[in-house]
Amino acid sequence: MYSYAIPVRGKTYLWGSGGLSVAFTWPLLLVIRNDPLGDPIDVGSEGSGSSASTSYGTLQPGECWTIPVQGLRGVFANCSTDTTVSCSLVVPALRPSGPG
Repeated sequence: MYSYAIPVRGKTYLWGSGGLSVAFTWPLLLVIRNDPLGDPIDVGSEGSGSSASTSYGTLQPGECWTIPVQGLRGVFANCSTDTTVSCSLVVPALRPSGPG
């Protein structure tokens, strides 16, 4: 797990970039948490195959959410004022299927 915090004002990438694209062989999860003393953020992503963005909705202060980043080139937050978003990149434990 890798954790970091990002100040957000306007459109800010929490993970990735508008100009990068990578194919992952392992699933990767981005866990984000909006600062409890911050302001609401709108969360969205950009897919690796297009420049169109997808809006996921709004995270209120103190709320968190997990986003699978496979197939994405960037996850971003947008805030008209100032807030800080804590992020953690997590690789889930993969187990073989079947009896074990």
